[in-house]
Amino acid sequence: MMNEKKPTVVWFSAITCNGNTHSLLSSNSSKFELFLKNFDFIYHGSLTIDKSLEDIIKNQEQIDFLLVEGAISSNQKIFTTSNDSTKNILEKLIQKSKYLIAVGSCASFGGIHAKFTQNDDVCGLKDAIEEENKKKLKHPIINLSGCPVHPEWIFQTLFSLKNFKEISLDDEGRPKELYGTLAHHGCTRNEYFEWKIEGNFGQKEGCLFYNQGCRAPMTHSSCNKILWNDINSKTRAGMPCIGCTEVDFPRNNMLETKKNMGIPLEVPLGISKRAYLSISGVAKTFKIDRLHKKLME
Repeated sequence: MMNEKKPTVVWFSAITCNGNTHSLLSSNSSKFELFLKNFDFIYHGSLTIDKSLEDIIKNQEQIDFLLVEGAISSNQKIFTTSNDSTKNILEKLIQKSKYLIAVGSCASFGGIHAKFTQNDDVCGLKDAIEEENKKKLKHPIINLSGCPVHPEWIFQTLFSLKNFKEISLDDEGRPKELYGTLAHHGCTRNEYFEWKIEGNFGQKEGCLFYNQGCRAPMTHSSCNKILWNDINSKTRAGMPCIGCTEVDFPRNNMLETKKNMGIPLEVPLGISKRAYLSISGVAKTFKIDRLHKKLME
């Protein structure tokens, strides 16, 4: 019996810092090996040597999964490794592709490059692609937002599409299975949050929402459920969530909580400000001795 032909994967690096590539390479080695056994990873500008990007474009064979890292622009000068613009290269690759996956926040929504690059048309895939090319895809554009994206999210998305041909998306084009909950869910600091006990950057104790700008209660992400390298996350290490999976990332002054008369201007998703203030007022009247001590002396 002949072996089943493995689906092909092409990784196109556009206007990027390559953070998502580093994330991919820092993944669990056994899972990366499983990925390579099930997919034919035919092109990545930094990892493969058999083919050039020009070879991929000229080749008549179709691409199963096109993964794009970085923002897109029609400005030819921004993409210095080619005489073509990222927009033109992307359009050529899409004509040969079945599925299109935006890897990271820049590819998904424009991200840091769209905000800080002095060029008006730097944007994510959805805004960059012509409508006729979007119609050629077998599935709507999939946004794996994050700065960088969690490597497990890449693998899970690819295997889901390989096995089931489709994946359920939210209103921002993100897989619901991965972005349907908040970063707050699974956070080890939730009890501190509930009793309104404030913490400081780098410490294991206390909640980082009240002063340190943590966005976990309003950020769609599973990074506190699917841990990085199976052991950690930003909040577990004492780093506030910066909301890197959301459309409005990056925001100004990300590591501070904006307040009005001591009250956070933004409250967790799913609760009115009035209700939140009522609950906070009650919680502040209690003192839980255990939560005011060091976890480890």
